[in-house]
Amino acid sequence: MKTFEGFLDLARNRYSAQSFKKDPVEDEKLGAVLDAARLAPTAANRQPFRLIVIHTAGKEDELRRIYSKSFFREAPVLICACTVPSEAWTRSDGKNYSDVDVAIAIDHLTLAAASLGLGTHWVAAFDIGAAREALGIPDNAEPVAFTPLGYPADRPQEKRRKEVSELVRYEHW
Repeated sequence: MKTFEGFLDLARNRYSAQSFKKDPVEDEKLGAVLDAARLAPTAANRQPFRLIVIHTAGKEDELRRIYSKSFFREAPVLICACTVPSEAWTRSDGKNYSDVDVAIAIDHLTLAAASLGLGTHWVAAFDIGAAREALGIPDNAEPVAFTPLGYPADRPQEKRRKEVSELVRYEHW
């Protein structure tokens, strides 16, 4: 993908997979998507995030406590994206950028996954306490989102997005 059109096609065709095949994710592809997350820009280049890679086989009951939808457990790999707020840059008004930074990293990861034929699905409505307990997440870190990672077993549904004119303002609100 060396052109803007290639990037736009990738962005247009990426979708939240609702079902996954059991086929394993190759180590090279897993490494590539994790590297894409590492390369994401972060405020002051602080990289205040950690990614926990979970191989789901044999952990279905434990994962069900974190999030009940079946696709969450179907993929062979699950990635938990956490922030470490104390490591993040903070704006002069006190806004901590850790959530922004981890979101950018996850976006890089999901686009890289799509470019490799892998599916993802951003999950934020999970049980934080169950995630902390199951994954040993320390108090100074916060789980922000999960994504399953695997080969999609479904097809994308029609995307509905607002027009640019509904989202963009020029010169002022």
